[in-house]
Amino acid sequence: MKNNLFIIFTFALLAVMPLILSDYWTGQLNYYLIYGLFALSLSLVWGYGGILCFGQAIFFGIGAYVMAVSTKGMLSPVPANFYLGLSLACMAAAAFAALLGSFLFAGKGINGPYLAIITLAIAMVLERLMSNWYALGGYNGLLDIPPINLGLFSYDLEIWDSRPAFYILWSIVFCITLLLGWLVKSDFGSLLIALRTNPERLTYFGFSPLQIKLKVFCLSAAIAGLAGALFVTLDGFASPTLIGFTLSTEVLIWVALGGKELLIAAFLGAIATRLAENWLSELFGDYWLLILGFLFMVSVVLFPKGLIATPIQAFLKRFNSNKNAA
Repeated sequence: MKNNLFIIFTFALLAVMPLILSDYWTGQLNYYLIYGLFALSLSLVWGYGGILCFGQAIFFGIGAYVMAVSTKGMLSPVPANFYLGLSLACMAAAAFAALLGSFLFAGKGINGPYLAIITLAIAMVLERLMSNWYALGGYNGLLDIPPINLGLFSYDLEIWDSRPAFYILWSIVFCITLLLGWLVKSDFGSLLIALRTNPERLTYFGFSPLQIKLKVFCLSAAIAGLAGALFVTLDGFASPTLIGFTLSTEVLIWVALGGKELLIAAFLGAIATRLAENWLSELFGDYWLLILGFLFMVSVVLFPKGLIATPIQAFLKRFNSNKNAA
């Protein structure tokens, strides 16, 4: 309950930001919301499910490309609308995760650093594949992807302004964050804890670790696919970089800095890191990556639970102790 209140408080603060920010920064905040949603997907599968996926951008990129080709009318004579495009993006990402997970987790399964290396290698292979798939634009990617369109049937309601787009994205991300917050506190969340800490006990009590892994892996992929689909409606451009090594590494840094075991911390970690990247690049030019890497190493050593999750968890713990004392 306390976590949900913190989520509501965080999103309430975000909701007033476009009222005081310029159009440029409101547009940047739109991207930060999507990055935060992407970070939530990795937090769910890594922080709660214990599945270290180094190739989370695989599903982000799949969602981006499926959204692009469906809304541009490359799959059928009639272009898909915004809602259908989002649905197809989520389903395609989840379907690929189901196939990949069935291969990776079958039998004794692949875990830990081996799983991380394999998923990262798949992301790099897919990035190279998309760079040479000229029907999908190759290295140049796909241009002129339609923006957010809330219209139905023949009625168009395209959203070009950054502020209306923000509140649409805000609503989507807020609802998903609340749903995930409820999910990790439900019985399924207890199964995820057992999967992460002692999967042998699950088998003893009659549960299938494989099925639980596949469920959380596919759900995480669907959320990442949704983030990718929303990203290309803002950017109007889908490129191979959305599916490869760089973005997979970046989202790991966001989640690790924020705190992988607390959804809202992972979300804020993505926003804080992207803000830091902009600030550091302006101050230090090409050296900003070295500085960010150094800060990342220091924060991981000093705050293993996450730079943002540590004070949040301390506050919640103190709040609960004060409440019990009263």
